[in-house]
Amino acid sequence: MFLKRNKEIEIDYDNLPEHIGIIMDGNGRWAKKRGLPRTAGHKTGAETIKKIVREANRMGIKYMTAYAFSTENWKRPKSEVDMLMDLLLNYLKDAERLMHEDNMRLRLIGSPNELSPEIREQIKHVEELTKNNTGILWNIAINYGGREEITHAAKELYKDIENGKKSIDDITPDDLEKHLYTAGQPDVDLLIRTSGEQRLSNFMLWQVSYAEFWYTDKLWPDFDEQDLHRAIADFQQRGRRFGGV
Repeated sequence: MFLKRNKEIEIDYDNLPEHIGIIMDGNGRWAKKRGLPRTAGHKTGAETIKKIVREANRMGIKYMTAYAFSTENWKRPKSEVDMLMDLLLNYLKDAERLMHEDNMRLRLIGSPNELSPEIREQIKHVEELTKNNTGILWNIAINYGGREEITHAAKELYKDIENGKKSIDDITPDDLEKHLYTAGQPDVDLLIRTSGEQRLSNFMLWQVSYAEFWYTDKLWPDFDEQDLHRAIADFQQRGRRFGGV
């Protein structure tokens, strides 16, 4: 089945990426270009991800992971970090309605330890509220780093060895994968990054091993549903061989 949005974009609904990852870059630059405080860029960017996740859910995408706050972002000015945490809390409160109305599920990936008790509680609440929904599973990567995720998985796998559940000689990549934050989910098929930057920034290093990368010069707050369609249409034109001939 095909969906035509305009003369340029044609999407095959039988060949959708199962899992889309998004590095949402450019909020600060978007605000600076308009003479606005960085907070304005982050607030507009938060509204953008709402639109994109809803559209992905409408299209039938099963998984989406958005890079919201990295382990390195704590190095930003305290005032900006505090604002981002307040924005995150308000966003999660609003997500109760958004996710439930649209039959979507939400899950945190990342370490919750550095987050405030109120944010941790709200995350648990929304995860529990939406766990039986059947639409898109939306991973929000908060206090997330790809290296930290793999280190966490390795520690958990080591515990299995210590407890006699696994023999070190029998360990496979699948055993490590079972301890990732995204355990049970498929790898990323399509990775989107905005603002013209072309790097991973420590995002889902394991899961993007065979992902198709799609870049745009658009800053994240300007990214819209048509851009999502373009990325998916481009993905559908690529030949994926997963290391084969």
